[in-house]
Amino acid sequence: MVTPTANLERERLLQLAEEYRNKGYEVSFHPNPEDLPDFLKGYRPDLIARHENESVIVKVTSRSSLDYSSTQYLRNLAQVVEKHPGWRFEWVMTNPEDATYGSKAERSLQKPEIETRLDLAKQLAKQHPESAILYCWSLVEATLRLIAEQEKLSLQRFDPLYLVKQLVSEGAISRTEYQVLMNALSLRNAIAHGFKTPQLTQESVYELIDLTEQFLKTLPASTRVD
Repeated sequence: MVTPTANLERERLLQLAEEYRNKGYEVSFHPNPEDLPDFLKGYRPDLIARHENESVIVKVTSRSSLDYSSTQYLRNLAQVVEKHPGWRFEWVMTNPEDATYGSKAERSLQKPEIETRLDLAKQLAKQHPESAILYCWSLVEATLRLIAEQEKLSLQRFDPLYLVKQLVSEGAISRTEYQVLMNALSLRNAIAHGFKTPQLTQESVYELIDLTEQFLKTLPASTRVD
């Protein structure tokens, strides 16, 4: 029996395959072990997208299926891929909750509201960096949606990984900013799922707050996302 989670992962995988094909990549679903390079022996990527100058290893998982073992597997896979020039690892996390955003949420936070809440994030960072980065990340997401609105980008989903990748691929944020966001997202996800994060510091939170403030400065006061 195919579970709703499996269906969700497959649908997302098919979307990714189409996106890569449209960009000129050659796509292979669930490649056999004999078709993988030696450094990937022992791993089972969901998809490989190959292009002239880049090969992408894709793994799709649902938030509900993540546990310590699967998280460690993904970290190991990412580390292995990063050691090989011309290869890139892309982890895509699906989230059934995304489909219910519309029924649970009201309007997205607007620029003045985000600015006010950032002051609270700064206060939290002094004593409770874990709480601060969770709270600040929510403000980052709202800010990124405002940037997408300003850039007139058509977003298919609102999950943070997709949002960040869309913005950097469209040139709305820089690669340096993208890396800061990805580092913060990794910390945020670890905390949200009950993992310890000894690498989190006040500076980590302040870096995210500073970046959010820089983004806000580029936005007009009237930018609005519903």
